[in-house]
Amino acid sequence: MKTRTIVGLSVPLIATGALAATAEQFYQFAFKRIDYIPNAGATMLKYAPDYYNDVNWVKMRPDLTVWHQQAPDGERLSALWVPRRGSNKVVVIGHGYKGTGITMSNYARMFHQMGFNVLMPDDRGHGGSGSDYISFGWLDRLDYLRWIDQIIARMGQNAAILLFGTSMGGATVSLVSGEKHLQPQVKAVIEDCGYSSLDGEFAYILKNVFHLPRRPIVPLASLINYRRLGYFFKAVDVSGALRRSRLPLLVIHGAEDTYVPTFMGRENFDAAGGPKQLWLVPDAGHAESYWVNPDQYQNHIASFLDTHFRY
Repeated sequence: MKTRTIVGLSVPLIATGALAATAEQFYQFAFKRIDYIPNAGATMLKYAPDYYNDVNWVKMRPDLTVWHQQAPDGERLSALWVPRRGSNKVVVIGHGYKGTGITMSNYARMFHQMGFNVLMPDDRGHGGSGSDYISFGWLDRLDYLRWIDQIIARMGQNAAILLFGTSMGGATVSLVSGEKHLQPQVKAVIEDCGYSSLDGEFAYILKNVFHLPRRPIVPLASLINYRRLGYFFKAVDVSGALRRSRLPLLVIHGAEDTYVPTFMGRENFDAAGGPKQLWLVPDAGHAESYWVNPDQYQNHIASFLDTHFRY
């Protein structure tokens, strides 16, 4: 039987069509943008009243504005801005997979109460920003550099910027921290339940959710992504970015996280090249660490910032 080699995998020619179709199906499932926010899982529904109270706090603010930028590739990008009068501190908040900036309203309210101006971008493939596909932080990291430039242009050179994100947003701000030309106004990073690599996260999801092996689906989907967005999955090496970073880092991860497994939080912490702290939150699942005890969450962040955030 004839064979064909695809991304280092030799398979029967008759099977390549089915494999390609499966990889495309997985790619569309993972990467295709959606223009709605999926319903919360059963675990998160118990926090819904507090969550929507925070969303309304953001939406009803008279000083809420929308920022825009156009990326070099032509994509139009959008972010929410909540100012804090008299403060030079700014937090850029990265949202999770298939969320938007507004879904981070609880964190926005918390940081605003802590004296921060707040910027909440919609990442590519989400909300008010363009792109037919989600980029899982890789293209977003460059967009965040431009958001930071926009902050400095508005706030001045004495702006002091914190990067914060959960899940995909945690991975995104970690990727930003490893950029060679990161602006000196960025003082620290807090990542909550971010993955350590995109390839590793997809392999984990395939095994634990779909009960499928990594090969051949992940390599084939990675090739599809290279053709559409210009990068292979292995480029999204979050731990590698943190290894290059010298910024103070706080890693938060739910001890019971089975979506982005807790060991990935440990991998990110172990890789970090600057001052670092790790907080594994007991009884917290994925993206649940804040909701388990909001006061404790804020106090833990405040303690980290008191030591590591200079402004």
